[in-house]
Amino acid sequence: MSSPHDDLTDLQELRLRALARLNVRGSSRRLPSDAAAALGVLHQLVSSPSTVEDALTLLHELQVHQVELDMQAEELRSSRVELEADLRRRTELYDHAPVGCFAIAEDTTLHDLNLLGAQLLGLEREALLGCALASFLTPASADALHALLAGVSQGQVQGSCPLELARRGAGSSRLHASACAEPAGQGFLVAILPGQA
Repeated sequence: MSSPHDDLTDLQELRLRALARLNVRGSSRRLPSDAAAALGVLHQLVSSPSTVEDALTLLHELQVHQVELDMQAEELRSSRVELEADLRRRTELYDHAPVGCFAIAEDTTLHDLNLLGAQLLGLEREALLGCALASFLTPASADALHALLAGVSQGQVQGSCPLELARRGAGSSRLHASACAEPAGQGFLVAILPGQA
């Protein structure tokens, strides 16, 4: 969650970008002179009895517009807080799911995985990114995984198969894998349940 300091920094950056955009539109048009010119026009309208009503109407419209902008900004801040909270919640659900979750390419290269997935493979998550999931399996299980992914590639909505992890010096671990196509079409999602034949 962002701190008030981060929000203030974001607002300051937004203001600087807005000022830069105004300066790009025309080097002769600067915000202070535009504001001064607008105030000058408003002052002229208020000074003349024939246009004072127009000036008051204009001022009222500007105030209403400012309130609308303030309300929109508050709604955006509220939406941002809700989205950040939802993202944190979904990340926690993903990371602490009771199954190993993997996003892999067709060649089984790991693009993403959750904490249990890293634990099953016996390495830190960051060290596993870019590695082939099949390289952690027995040869027969690597073939079974490739066959499972081929079935999903050929239109099978979802498939599953037993797998065995090849543990160096510690025997093997029996697992069960389910796979489906990644919704974005960039590979596969694989869920691995530990401790099953």
